[in-house]
Amino acid sequence: MALTIYKKGQGYYVRLCSAIALGVIALMGGKWVWDMLPNTTLPGVEEAVYTQMVGSLLFVGVLSLLGLWLIGTRRRSVDFMIAVEGEMKKVNWSTRREVMGSTWVVILLTIFVAFFCFVWDLVFNTFFQTINVLETGGG
Repeated sequence: MALTIYKKGQGYYVRLCSAIALGVIALMGGKWVWDMLPNTTLPGVEEAVYTQMVGSLLFVGVLSLLGLWLIGTRRRSVDFMIAVEGEMKKVNWSTRREVMGSTWVVILLTIFVAFFCFVWDLVFNTFFQTINVLETGGG
């Protein structure tokens, strides 16, 4: 396994975001391993904190090497990330005005549907109370 970065200048932002996400996952996993080994000691080690540290660092190190391999040197995954960045540049992103307009349409439609359901709930409630299917009053 060569540790040289494959196609170094391409797919920079996708690789960067993937590395950041993997780093967060690795650190959270390291914390999880730390919490899973509170009273465990290695043979010949008297303090549990050393076991926790070794376990956490081992977990983070293995995940970091896996990330380097996937994000930096594995040809298939790097080519995929380069293709993803190329496709993201082709995306037609909505303007702020379009997003705001669509948001207001969704909000107003939601209010309308809620009001519509409320009215029909009142109609059915009145109807069923009239034919004595529902009792009026509490408990």
